[in-house]
Amino acid sequence: MALKLLHNETFPSWGFSIKQGATSIWERWDGWTPEKGFQDPGMNSFAHYSFGAVYQWMVENLGGIRSSGPAYRTIRVEPVFDPRLSWVETSYTSIRGPIKTRWERMRDGGIELAVSVPANTQAAIVVPAQDPGRVAHEPQALLAGESMRSDGKRVILTVGSGRHVVRFHP
Repeated sequence: MALKLLHNETFPSWGFSIKQGATSIWERWDGWTPEKGFQDPGMNSFAHYSFGAVYQWMVENLGGIRSSGPAYRTIRVEPVFDPRLSWVETSYTSIRGPIKTRWERMRDGGIELAVSVPANTQAAIVVPAQDPGRVAHEPQALLAGESMRSDGKRVILTVGSGRHVVRFHP
């Protein structure tokens, strides 16, 4: 449902507001409509946080960034690879430093996922590939404490701080 609200351009949705010229999040889905114009000015903020929480959803789902331990000591990165999007870039400034993800569809049908993990943290990067042999990781050599394994449906890379690039074919 959230992806539908994100992509839809008809009322009610975030896309509807954008199509009407919005550059911020409206307090109400119907803050302005072609049929009714502006709603009650006493309750019609056009720079409101209520529906703005969509960014948290984007970071946690499209970007895949979630804490898996106290204060982001361990992180899980498991993006939802929405077929209607060709790329997604998210970042979250945690107490341990910035966590960044960027994924993009490649011409050959694969996906490239780049993840930046802050110092003194560990991340589990989870991708929808069954065979670890079909998953490439840069830097190529896994360091002590890092690993790559499959649970039969997904490949899970456990990595330390730094920038990691994973390429795979779902």
